[in-house]
Amino acid sequence: MKTTDTKPMDNQGPAIDTSKMNAGQRAALELTEAARDAETEAGSFTQNLFMGECDVERLLPYPRQTHEDQDQGDAFIQRLERFLREKADPDEIDRTGEVPDDVIKGLGDMGTFAIKIHPQYGGLGLSQTNYCRAATLLGSYCGNLTALISAHQSIGVPQPLMLFGTEEQKKKFLPRFGKGEISAFALTEPGVGSDPAAMSTRAEPTEDGKHFVINGEKLWCTNGTKAGVIVVMARTPDREIKGRKRKQITAFIVEMNTPGVEIVRRCRFMGLKALYNGVVKFTDVKVPVENIIAGEGCGLKVALSTLNTGRLTLPAACTGMAKKCLQTVREWTRDRVQWGAAIGKHAAVADKIAKIAAKTFAMEAMTLYTASLVDKDKQADIRLEAAMCKMWGTEKAWEIVDETMQIRGGRGYETAQSLKERGEEPIAVERWMRDCRINTIFEGSSEIMRLFIAREALDPHLKVAAAALNTQLPITERAASAWKAGLFYARWYPRQWLAFLDGRLPKIQGGIHPKLAKHLKYAKKTARKLSRSLFHAMAIYGPKLERRQVLLSRFVEIGTELFAITATCSRAQSMLGDANRDKEPLALADCVAKESRFKVKELFRALTSNNDKQNYRLAQDVLEGKNEWLEKGII
Repeated sequence: MKTTDTKPMDNQGPAIDTSKMNAGQRAALELTEAARDAETEAGSFTQNLFMGECDVERLLPYPRQTHEDQDQGDAFIQRLERFLREKADPDEIDRTGEVPDDVIKGLGDMGTFAIKIHPQYGGLGLSQTNYCRAATLLGSYCGNLTALISAHQSIGVPQPLMLFGTEEQKKKFLPRFGKGEISAFALTEPGVGSDPAAMSTRAEPTEDGKHFVINGEKLWCTNGTKAGVIVVMARTPDREIKGRKRKQITAFIVEMNTPGVEIVRRCRFMGLKALYNGVVKFTDVKVPVENIIAGEGCGLKVALSTLNTGRLTLPAACTGMAKKCLQTVREWTRDRVQWGAAIGKHAAVADKIAKIAAKTFAMEAMTLYTASLVDKDKQADIRLEAAMCKMWGTEKAWEIVDETMQIRGGRGYETAQSLKERGEEPIAVERWMRDCRINTIFEGSSEIMRLFIAREALDPHLKVAAAALNTQLPITERAASAWKAGLFYARWYPRQWLAFLDGRLPKIQGGIHPKLAKHLKYAKKTARKLSRSLFHAMAIYGPKLERRQVLLSRFVEIGTELFAITATCSRAQSMLGDANRDKEPLALADCVAKESRFKVKELFRALTSNNDKQNYRLAQDVLEGKNEWLEKGII
């Protein structure tokens, strides 16, 4: 249990020393920090891991849907499955690069573009868990349709309006989605990826103050070529705060038929051939102030909050694809005979099968747990859980589809159309791989996810000690902060060595299965080791730690593996009483935990024994052209 004497104090004022940063770095950091939500009083489960607290009682018992909620989800998912089987051909969509109009209309008619929108605004009003279940179904069938629905509902207009919209905005726009209208989200620009401070799209107020005029261009706007309305992020005039100008990002609802909005081109990709993604240009686009979401200057907060929940759709969809891969591998390795035995009997292939099944179970456990937090509290702090689900789930999904192709061999590499023409079952592993590759990139690449999680993991420590290291603050303020930090760590640090805390597991009805209890105790012990190691790194590197991105990523991965262990063991525990499932969940969770423990051991070793500095120097040499001779002999 958390104790009051280990809770970091709330340290107001600058948390990070920006004196060594250039103007661009400082602006980006200050803008992002200003948009961050304050953490909850108790901290989220995953954030507490980095402070040495593995609150397994939060995950036990594992949250389950109510019968009413499950019935509502079942009714919609059955309709969706029937429609997909009868009307949508994923291979034809991939081949033509278009989703047929009757498919889009049919999806709209059944409310697929308003799954989470409240019935009072014309939506289905389904829970986050049911939305994730729908994404899982879609992910198992067609990546293009998954992207169409996810980009609209997870990050398009519905989600930010449900979180931040006024009643007038909700009444005006949300009913349109229940009727099948599509939306999009426009943030990225040709010269700007994850750095909002460098955004060039501008919105200037008119003299009468009733409108803003937007000028600029957005890149990779998914659904942009099909949308009727989109959310646009734009720079609005700077605001002076405490004598300093601060850049403002504002979120606007923009009707695509507004004069000056132009689809410059549709973008095409390796996979997701029917992705309606485009470059959108804004030339003197006049938008009423009533279309601002959450207020002027709150755009980045809108974007970050929207992405937090929106990111859950990706691991949910990846879980569906992983389930499809598991089914394919099981059937193929059971029936395919080589060297006198089914290939699933050969140890090299069997090892792959086991890991595919275990990873799939873990992906689903992590995603559904996080979805349950949203259903319990719409304002729940799921920043880290969602980011970990996205990072871990998309990376494991890529490993799974890669192994599926390896197991299927030439039939995995061959297109479904070619297989069909040869008279074989048209299993589209080749398409799955092309469609899957983007998942570790969009809605926050794996690298960005690691940096995001690292920043959140460091936040409790920054609240304690950052002011003491901030050279921009007066010496008296730094000294006072150092004294308070010393008192905090004098209480906190010894607790991270107390072995008796490892055995404290919550009491639940029937008790925790010994095999699972062993892994949960390991997670509790390792969380304290993680917090100690992170503290030691902060003591060694000080403010320079934020630049040790590879090192920080190892801490992030350790915390994520602990989340995978605890969520998976919790779900397995909840399934022990299910009919005919007493042993299977145990075996799956045991495999997940053991594989994670192997990886955690290696990550801890790499904290102190690595080649990070040498690799960085080598990379700089390459950038300076010192190794250009290595590129000779190519066309």
